[in-house]
This record gives sequence, structure tokens and C-alpha cells, in this order.
Amino acid sequence: MKQVSKLSKRTRSSTTSRRAASSRRPRAEVIAQPTPTTDSAADSRFLRACRSQPVDCAPVWLMRQAGRYLPEYQATRKRAGDFLTLCRTPELACEVTLQPIARLGVDAAILFSDILVPLPGMGIPLSFSEEGPKLEPVRSAEAIAGLRVATPEDYPYVPETVRLCRKHLPAGVPLIGFAGAPFTLMSYAVEGHTSKQFTHCKRLMFAAPKEAHRLLHKLTETVIVYLQAQVQAGAQALQIFDSWVGALGPDDFAEFAAPYVRRILEALRPSGVPLIYFAHGGSALYPLVGKLPADVFSVDFRMPIDEARRQLGLVRRPTGRGARKPAAIQGNLDPIALLGPKAGIERRVRDILARAPRRGFIFNLGHGIVPETPVEHAQALVQLVHKLSAAPRGARA
Repeated sequence: MKQVSKLSKRTRSSTTSRRAASSRRPRAEVIAQPTPTTDSAADSRFLRACRSQPVDCAPVWLMRQAGRYLPEYQATRKRAGDFLTLCRTPELACEVTLQPIARLGVDAAILFSDILVPLPGMGIPLSFSEEGPKLEPVRSAEAIAGLRVATPEDYPYVPETVRLCRKHLPAGVPLIGFAGAPFTLMSYAVEGHTSKQFTHCKRLMFAAPKEAHRLLHKLTETVIVYLQAQVQAGAQALQIFDSWVGALGPDDFAEFAAPYVRRILEALRPSGVPLIYFAHGGSALYPLVGKLPADVFSVDFRMPIDEARRQLGLVRRPTGRGARKPAAIQGNLDPIALLGPKAGIERRVRDILARAPRRGFIFNLGHGIVPETPVEHAQALVQLVHKLSAAPRGARA
């Protein structure tokens, strides 16, 4: 792959002029192909699969593909100094976004950022340590009332990173933007950190449901504006990560999660980009999840993908004029399988491909790739998916 050593001086100077603080940012070198003259990504196999159109082979990308398992990421992170600086420096965030494209040959890039990035704009202080994110907990009616809906002025580096990524991505590789789902964001905002029991969050839901809904409403409006800004900057698909929704039972999902995800999906529908919803750990919720108006449902590794598809209601054929065809599905290799031998990876890939539909399927992990993953195993995975899913004649039916 031909590489470009650094961003143009014009790009760096325009980025610097947008924020006075930019002069304190680390300088970055972006590894990418030259800007394509045409947007061939619009008809890429990833976007075609999102629309359940025929593809020559199954597209594949990996959650957290731009991450700690790559030595080049570690080098960029070291230059940034800390995680939030990396997220907030467009040149560096773009560089990290592009790294797995060059190294792995995946079919889509996903913006390098974090689901908690928009929360400081709402008035919730955020920091990161080796133990994970730390936030100032929001647990009272007064604290919730003091929050506002964040706007693009609160995170100008995010759309700028999107623009840089679109400029430097190889031809034919689309860019996925993303955000956290309202319940997942609420869990962090109320707990103040990653949690296992979600005691404070559920106490708010059960003891003060009106306040919980008030917080969820503000988070929802923030996510809508946040994702719209990404689309306006050039994101070609969007994924909503509901990382902790598996902590909810069906009734609580129906009250405190689903309505807000639906609101986001409906608000983003006019954008025309594919919308992906990932209910991590939510296999017990699939009958309800499948009723949401997503274009693609991403599923974890806790259920075979064909059974997940049935539970989501994606097997039913559309009937009648104007009936909506079943959504696509994305998943679902256990990321820890990549730590095992390549023969085992191949066996699992073959099983997933045998269970997955031939149209409307995107191969992914059932959660994010882990730092211990050998890079050559991730490379082998992408090659296996492409090879084993390729139709012998023309496009897959």
C-alpha cells in the first residue's frame, strides 16, 4: 500500500486555526493512500451488505480494530501522551483510524474516539486512568437539571477527524461513525465509572424514574446532534454501542432503553446512511431489539448467529406493498478466539459463515478485539472471511 507520510501543511494550518489550543497538540503523521478522486466507497461491499445487496464476499471489520494490539497504535498513543489527547487531536485520531486499514485489509474504517467524548460538553467532567474512565457522578435532580445538550462546538475535533479520515482513506473503504446509546451513557454518568452491578444507575431508574427519563432525554438529544455532526462531516455509516444494556431485563429495556434508541434511529433516518445497533450482552432482549428500526443489528458471541437472527425476527419475509425487508446482521466471533491457533479460528469462521445469511451479513467480532491479540491472527481472520465467503461465480446470491 502506497503511503503518505504526513498531512498537508494546509490541513494542519486550518486545523490549528480552528482552536487556539491546537498549538499545544502533538504533531502527527498520517499513514494513508492519496485522496481518491471519486467516492468508490459508496458502493463498497460493506455498504452493500448493510443494504442487504449482493456482494462478492462477506465484508469484515473488527470492533476496536484501531487499538492496543497494534504496535503502531502504541507508538501514536505514546506521542499523544494520554488517551483523551489522542481522541481530541484530529491528526492523531485520523492516523489511528487508518492504521488497521493498511495492516489488516478490513472493508471499513471506524472513527477512533470514545463513546464518552460528548459528555463533558453536557457538563460532566471526564478523565481516563489505567483503570478506565472517571466521571463526576450525576445522581440528583439538581445535577440532572444542570446538564445541557452538547453541541458540535463542544467537540470540534470529532467532525474534523471525520473530515481528515475521509480525505485520506483508501478508495473504496467507507468510514463508520459511532456513539454510545443513552442507557449505556447514563450508566457511566450515574455510576461515575465502569460498573458491574449498576447500583446507582438502577436506583435512579427505580426510585426516581422521572429523573432517569429526564437524564435519558438529554443524553438522547446529545447523541442525535453528535451523530448528525459526524454524518455532515462525512461518516458513511453509524453504529450505536449499547455496551451495558445486557444489565436490563425486558421490561426495563422497553422503558429505559428502547424508546431512546428508537428516537435516535428515527432522527438519523433522513441522513440516508446505514444505522447499526449493537446491544452487547442483550441476547435475552432480542425479540424487543429486533423491533427497533435499525438497518443492521450487531450481535455478540453468546448465541449462534442464525439463532440470533431468528430471535431478532430477521428471518421473516416481507409481505405487502411497502413492507420493510429484514435488516442485516453483523457478528459474531468471540474475540478471545483470536488468541488461539489459526486452525481453530478457521473452524469458527466456517461455522459462522455457514449459519449467516448470504445477503445482509457483515463479519465482525462479538465484542472488541483485545490487546493481547497477535496481529497476524487478525490478519488471518480477515483473509479467511474473504476467501471462505467468496462466491465461485459473480456476486453472492
